[in-house]
Amino acid sequence: MRRLLNFLYDSAAALAALFMVGLLGMVLLSIASRQLHFHVPGTDAYAGYLMAAAGFLALAHTLKRGEHIRVTLLLNFLKGGAKKAFEIWALAIATLLALLFAVYSSKLAWQSHEFHDISTGSDATPLWIPQIAMAVGTVILAIAFVDELVLEMMGQRVDAPTGEALRNE
Repeated sequence: MRRLLNFLYDSAAALAALFMVGLLGMVLLSIASRQLHFHVPGTDAYAGYLMAAAGFLALAHTLKRGEHIRVTLLLNFLKGGAKKAFEIWALAIATLLALLFAVYSSKLAWQSHEFHDISTGSDATPLWIPQIAMAVGTVILAIAFVDELVLEMMGQRVDAPTGEALRNE
């Protein structure tokens, strides 16, 4: 099961990276079209869709790597059972919020499909298409939070080392 979950998180991150490359392509196309005096309609909208897709699909992978911003001020004062209880409480709340986010983003994509909702830009893209990436990303994030909660309750959760998040500064 662990290998399957890690594959899911890594696959979503790889897809996010692919969307980032697509975003780069859209930005370069937009720049080139301005310099060469031709217009490609919808490049701004598609760049936005690709950026949103990359961000949402990378959420679970980022969580599992300990790269999400955490406020540990209170947590650093707690020890033993109190610290574990607080971690479980925080993860339970985060799991609930992630599940709600997944349900409502999936519902949004479904409703956009059902109502044939299209973007207001010149591209007239059916909105359910870019919203699928948001729905998939939030579902995978919810799975990752459930995974973290179960690992914490079983005492198998590994925290990022102190100062690990600062390594890129």
